[in-house]
Amino acid sequence: MGRLENKVAIITGGARGIGKATAQLFAQEGATVIIWDMLESGEQTAHELRQQGYKAEFGQVSVTDAPALEVAARAVQDAYGRIDILINNAGITRDRSLLKMSHTEWEQVVDVNLNGVFYCTKAVVPYMVEKQYGRIICTSSVVGITGNFGQTNYSATKAAIIGMVKTWARELGKYNITANAVAPGFIRTEMTDQIPEEVLKQTVATVPAKRMGSPEDIAHAYLYLASDEAFYVNGHTLSVNGGVA
Repeated sequence: MGRLENKVAIITGGARGIGKATAQLFAQEGATVIIWDMLESGEQTAHELRQQGYKAEFGQVSVTDAPALEVAARAVQDAYGRIDILINNAGITRDRSLLKMSHTEWEQVVDVNLNGVFYCTKAVVPYMVEKQYGRIICTSSVVGITGNFGQTNYSATKAAIIGMVKTWARELGKYNITANAVAPGFIRTEMTDQIPEEVLKQTVATVPAKRMGSPEDIAHAYLYLASDEAFYVNGHTLSVNGGVA
């Protein structure tokens, strides 16, 4: 049996990158995987999993649309009778230094990376409370701990997530619900592929492990926190960064 046998897991931003790797790993471990994403490639990811014999479906929904998320969560609950795991993985960047950052660039990142985490969790948690079981895992970042040039908006949202899971741990622990975060370091994804190669080389040189992380590195961290093995881990932020911070 897999470590997530008979569990139902919602993964936001599951169409590609870290979210896709997590969907694949969770399906292999026995979970029914529900991908929430705005990208239509999320359906392709779900289709690939079903072709491999796994249980997966896709819902095209924005994490910034609170009413739509409530409808989507109710649909999952009605279909499966439970929501065991929520991976708040969706996120965007709009990098620019403080002096050059527009109000729109600030608001876009806050809306997806912070408000979206709140909206998704708010939509799902009542069903976890009803079942007296849940695993909430949110994606923070190394820059939420250290800060980073040109990422006022991104760093702020990722730092805020650390505070949110500590609060939710206190509020929801009595319902057998844990809330934790994973803080990835420099992970090779479609997002980082947009960075010039020379800049990437300089970044990798600062990492004691001397390589960028893979989406699978983060997926395995999510898996541990989603599993029953981590039932006494609550309000924690797990850094997965190769030793950079």
